[in-house]
Amino acid sequence: GAYATLYLSPRDYHRIHFPLGGKVLGWRYVPGRLWPVNPASVRTVPGLFAVNERLVTVLDTQVGRCAVVAVGATVVGRVHAYYDPAVPHTNTPGASVARRDYEAPIAVEKGRELGAFEMGSTVIVLFEPGRVRLDPRLVPGARVRVGEEIGRPA
Repeated sequence: GAYATLYLSPRDYHRIHFPLGGKVLGWRYVPGRLWPVNPASVRTVPGLFAVNERLVTVLDTQVGRCAVVAVGATVVGRVHAYYDPAVPHTNTPGASVARRDYEAPIAVEKGRELGAFEMGSTVIVLFEPGRVRLDPRLVPGARVRVGEEIGRPA
């Protein structure tokens, strides 16, 4: 499916917003490394986004399922999720994989704060195959601002 990798440098806004309205179906916490996520590290660390710590929020939206992946990084192991205070704080020594699927999914609005990094890092937004067309202006290095459209239903 379509996906966008959004790098947040230390000088950027460190909050994460829901890209679409819908319902939070659950979350997945995957402890891992905390490599830097700057462009040089992305080029030199194999599978960087798969080995670094991640907090995945799974949504059901009008365009199908969507995952918002907050990727931890050096100095940025802390990710906070605001939609549920029970989501574990990340970057905890000895942490193990955790997950929760909600019996009653949590309704959310597009643009509402999902959470925040304690400093910049990376957010990866993934959509089901054939459901979303990303905006052609979304090219490597492009800046994306809060509320700016990154795609449309396919």
